Amino acid sequence: MTSAMKLLIIEDDREAAAYVVKAFSEAGHVADHAVDGLDGYARATEQTYDVLVVDRMLPKLDGLSLIGRLRAEGAKTPVLILSALGQVDDRVQGLRAGGDDYLTKPYAFAELLARVEALARRGGPAAAETVYRVGDLELDRMSHTITRAGQDIPLQPREFRLLEYLMRNAGQVVTRTMLLENVWDYHFDPQTNVIDVHVSRLRSKIDKGFDKPLLHTVRGAGYMIRDGAR
Repeated sequence: MTSAMKLLIIEDDREAAAYVVKAFSEAGHVADHAVDGLDGYARATEQTYDVLVVDRMLPKLDGLSLIGRLRAEGAKTPVLILSALGQVDDRVQGLRAGGDDYLTKPYAFAELLARVEALARRGGPAAAETVYRVGDLELDRMSHTITRAGQDIPLQPREFRLLEYLMRNAGQVVTRTMLLENVWDYHFDPQTNVIDVHVSRLRSKIDKGFDKPLLHTVRGAGYMIRDGAR
């Protein structure tokens, strides 16, 4: 049985999207919905998903342009393209744009589910992991919540993404370059203190008022989240 997945459905047909979101929920998965390409792009860059299901014909930013933009920024999340355009040339164009699979409308949900599960498995074990824990700190990707010692900790979207990346690499030094590329999607150093500011804010939220700090600065190297001070 495939582990629970967190999915993003980018589809402008609200009725079709509602059906798919409900069907994925009944299959034990969590699916968010974006109604246009720009909304989908924003969600895909602010949160972590196991698979993106992208309609090809979208308002504001078409599906292939959306995928191309994500791939250009280094995003590796598997993408399944949905489209009424089913000719060989259409499918080839979709795959070359960065899609990992292509399903033609109309389709049976059972096939969509099987293809999405296959893409999630291909993404590796980390893609299916939905809860990260370090000491008494817990981050749940499915519900988008963070708790420490049972206490809810509200975070802004970028702070959530920063904490998620740190917890995914718990016990390891995370460098400034790694954070710029994986949290901010920068492939250059903007020479600002954006990382320091966000780490400081995050530290004040997850460590302040608790017995022991979890988020540590490693001088000259970067940051590390781990259970206990050393």
